[in-house]
Amino acid sequence: MPQPLRTVTALLAAGLLLAGCASDRSTHARPSTTGSPAAAAPAPLQPLPAEAPAELASYYGQRLDWQPCDNGFQCATVKVPLDYAHPAAGDLSLGAVRHPADGEGGRPRTGSLLLNPGGPGGSAVEYVEAVASSYPSQVRAAYDLVGLDPRGVGRSAPVNCLSGDRMDAFTAVTTTPHDQQEIDQLVAADREFAAGCAQRSGGLLGHVSTVEAARDMDVLRAVLGDDKLNYVGKSYGTLLGATYAGLFPSRVGRMVLDGAMDPALDAATGNRAQAGGFETAWASFAKDCGKRADCPIGTDEQQAGSQLDALLGSLDAHPLPATGARKLTEAQAVTGVLAAMYAPPLWPQLRSALAAAHGGDGSALLRLSDAYYERAADGSYQNLMFANAAVNCLDLPPAFNSPADVAKALPQFRQASPHFGTDLAWMALSCAYWPVKATGAPHTIRAAGAAPIVVIGTTRDPATPYAWAQSLAGQLESGRLVSYDGDGHTAYGRHDDCVDSAVNRYLTEGQPPASGLRCP
Repeated sequence: MPQPLRTVTALLAAGLLLAGCASDRSTHARPSTTGSPAAAAPAPLQPLPAEAPAELASYYGQRLDWQPCDNGFQCATVKVPLDYAHPAAGDLSLGAVRHPADGEGGRPRTGSLLLNPGGPGGSAVEYVEAVASSYPSQVRAAYDLVGLDPRGVGRSAPVNCLSGDRMDAFTAVTTTPHDQQEIDQLVAADREFAAGCAQRSGGLLGHVSTVEAARDMDVLRAVLGDDKLNYVGKSYGTLLGATYAGLFPSRVGRMVLDGAMDPALDAATGNRAQAGGFETAWASFAKDCGKRADCPIGTDEQQAGSQLDALLGSLDAHPLPATGARKLTEAQAVTGVLAAMYAPPLWPQLRSALAAAHGGDGSALLRLSDAYYERAADGSYQNLMFANAAVNCLDLPPAFNSPADVAKALPQFRQASPHFGTDLAWMALSCAYWPVKATGAPHTIRAAGAAPIVVIGTTRDPATPYAWAQSLAGQLESGRLVSYDGDGHTAYGRHDDCVDSAVNRYLTEGQPPASGLRCP
């Protein structure tokens, strides 16, 4: 099924727009294959030469034509090679936006600060346009806030796969197959998705890797006139930022990686860990729900789990009426529940949606699912899930190669997540049918010689488990781990003074927090 990716900005009010997005359907946020203790340790990512090759001089030397766009923003197009190994083979045009530093309080301009909300597939252009006015004032004063849509995303040669009606069908297919017929339906849906991507975006699919996107960021750094890259990445944006640091360690400026991913994991291991992250988040939601008068699923975690299982089981056989002629299936209900795990402010909406579903109305849960998939009211979809699949399936070998592989892994997934493990295991099958072979593999990132890199992990993060932040910070030679004891996905900009003060001080004064800082 589609990747579990969520641009939280589509779901939340302006006060939460600093949250990131992560992948958690199908190929999952980022991930692994066996996790066997006997497996060879992943090789480290090797840096590129300090000087850009001569054949890339025209890209590094280009001048951007910044034009005014909406509400004080400036927009431009950046040219990069489709294939860095063969720059003469053709160009890609990437969309960029910036909000100039406002210099409030007389603060001098520090440079550019590149922001990425994650995904893969989240639009950095839309993100910057959404968050610029609410970003910390001292950061806005010092930096031009810049968003670059990664290749294959949004305004940068977007990957396209299915029409709106076929995506509707795709999101509805069961991810808890009980017999061969349902397995065949799921496989057929995955194959249709992959074939659609090949038909509509075939020439691009081999060139949307995280490594290539990181190289694009270095071209942007150069044409912006910055000697170093200053960067805040959330969720998948942490993998993108860490990859940049590994390739260009001497060009790292002030870098913050929030909701960190672990590049050392293969797809299956990462997917299973993410399933455990959602289970942890569900337990936290259930505990909180039990204290509320409007909780529709009981007063403790066990009752809540039983109620959820009963609801999902009933939907498997009898989808609920929802908006218009549409119905809520079990797969869409799971997606709606997972979407709400990204941020506690969504929990009241989930309580209401579960109550409505128990009353026979699936509309509210379907709205949560639609928001997760970025489905518009007219039935069209943004390219979030298409890009998500394209990047994930290129970055790592498939988690599973066949339904038989999934069946063997189910006990481990169910142990990690009794409520969502089955769904997430079957969702992880999609890359098995991808039309382009993976070019990446699990690896570690040391970024030797880089300036301090701040890595933030949230203890009950559903989509990027806390252990991933610990691992990434430990891999990076200059990693500084900041731990936020809380719920939801990512931490910076979510109104925790401890996290925000540490990050803001680092970005504006260059003073990194001591590694091991715990918040609140």
